[in-house]
Amino acid sequence: MTSNSPTDTEQAAILFDMDGVLLTGRETDGSVHDRALEDALAERDLSPDPETQSLLAGYEYNVDFVRGCRRLDIDPISFYKLRDRNSAQQTIDYLVDGSRTLHDVDTLEKLAEQYPLGVVSNNYDDVVRFVMEHYDLDIFDHVCGRAPGVRGFYQRKPNPHYLLESVTELSATNGLYVGDRETDVLAATRAGLNAVFVNRQHNEDETLSTEPTMRVGSLPELVERLLHSRQSIL
Repeated sequence: MTSNSPTDTEQAAILFDMDGVLLTGRETDGSVHDRALEDALAERDLSPDPETQSLLAGYEYNVDFVRGCRRLDIDPISFYKLRDRNSAQQTIDYLVDGSRTLHDVDTLEKLAEQYPLGVVSNNYDDVVRFVMEHYDLDIFDHVCGRAPGVRGFYQRKPNPHYLLESVTELSATNGLYVGDRETDVLAATRAGLNAVFVNRQHNEDETLSTEPTMRVGSLPELVERLLHSRQSIL
């Protein structure tokens, strides 16, 4: 695969996914969204029957969610945003309990000496910023998660929206994105970035339809290959 090699006038940035790459655990526990829905229903003083509540369950903004809202005669867009905001707070509360830890993020300090670093996550923006502060991750020059609500839902990866936005914020012209899902590889490719796929236990059986530029087994391996093996993918 052809890689993007920076010239003297170009600036390469290195962007990272958060869940499963920097933070252990592939995704937020599903019970978080269940509790967020309960909170949203309570805030609106709604008591749906079990079938209607099942339509509202989960993370997706889809036909079922809209049907459930129509049964309750509420606006689906505003209610989804309320549920999302509650999900973000529930996720932060879950993280405060210390149930998730960092991968070998300290090793990225070596990269930060040579490249601007960023974090781009499908998790909520408030959650991403909480993680950066909670774990004292000050090596990243730019961080962003998705906005709560329907627009943020559709702008998440594999849509390259937040990757393109982050590249602009870092004044970069190219670079790479490090992720652990096929959606990460697709988003990187669509944004014109090289994709690095981190093979971990939680994704060892995943089959990718688009081959990444590089596969690594850990963040230290990534640093080693970028800085010491002189593998040119930037």
